[in-house]
Formats: sequence, structure tokens, C-alpha cells
Amino acid sequence: MTIDLRPGQPFPDLDLPDHTGRARLLSEVAAGDPLVLAFSRGWWCPKEQRYLRELTALQDEFEVSYSRIAVVSVDEPEVQSAFRAGLGARFSFLSDAQRRWIGRLGLQERTDTTHDPYLPTAFTLHPDLTIHAVYRGYWYWGRPTMQELREDMRAISRLVRGDFDGP
Repeated sequence: MTIDLRPGQPFPDLDLPDHTGRARLLSEVAAGDPLVLAFSRGWWCPKEQRYLRELTALQDEFEVSYSRIAVVSVDEPEVQSAFRAGLGARFSFLSDAQRRWIGRLGLQERTDTTHDPYLPTAFTLHPDLTIHAVYRGYWYWGRPTMQELREDMRAISRLVRGDFDGP
């Protein structure tokens, strides 16, 4: 049975190794901040490379606004580490190379039987891992734009940190 991954529902506190091989909980990666959680097909997909370059360009904004980014793929940690370094990313990459979560989350891509990757999907999560929004879809148009991610982080921050629009 798959987990209900709709807005308002809790996202599971994934337990996966990061790009260094260290075991991490998703709540530890979020560290009490809003989180963009992107599920990626893997380093070998040119469409994923393009999308993750955009996420990497956004990381400075996220860091100064106390928001986080994390990527999950079926790549081994050492592959993720090299890919992350090549991107210049500072955010966490989590490895589900053992495919422990892909079925439970219902995010297995059905068309690629060679790599058996995740379906490209992104979630914006509250600090407690409650789902704010889900972006599910193949390739580019199913993914959130960087502006949509900014808007989601703004909305979540307003809720958890108070209204900052002024009087």
C-alpha cells in the first residue's frame, strides 16, 4: 500500500544515506525549516541535470531565507557526491539505491526498466514535513518553476513564522 502524498498530509520521515553515505532522517535534513524535496531520475538524465542546475542556482536564496532543498534518487552515494560537486550544490542528496522507499511512496517511474528510477516529482514541505504542494509529472513541464518554489516557500514561511507583509 502506498502512502497518501497529498497536500495537508504528513510526508514520511525518510531514513536514507546522504551523498557522503551518512544515514540521515528527512526531518534532520529539514532542520526545522521549509523544504523543497525533489525526486530525481538520476545523474545520467539530461533533463534532470538541467532541472538540478536551476535548483542549484536557487540555493543562495534558500540559505538566506532559512529554507532547504533536498534531492532523492536511486544513485549510489558516491555517484551523488560527484554529481553534487559538479553542480556546485550545497544541499543534501539522499540515496535510495536500495529502493526501500520508491514503492511505498508510489513514485516509481514505469517507463524506464533499465534504471528503475523515481518518477520526477517535487514536494514543498512545512518544517514538520506536512505536504504543502505536490508537483508530479514527467520532464520539464510537470516540475515546479523556480518562481513557484519561491511562492510556496513564502506561503509556508508566512504560516510558520508569522505574517511578514507588514501592518
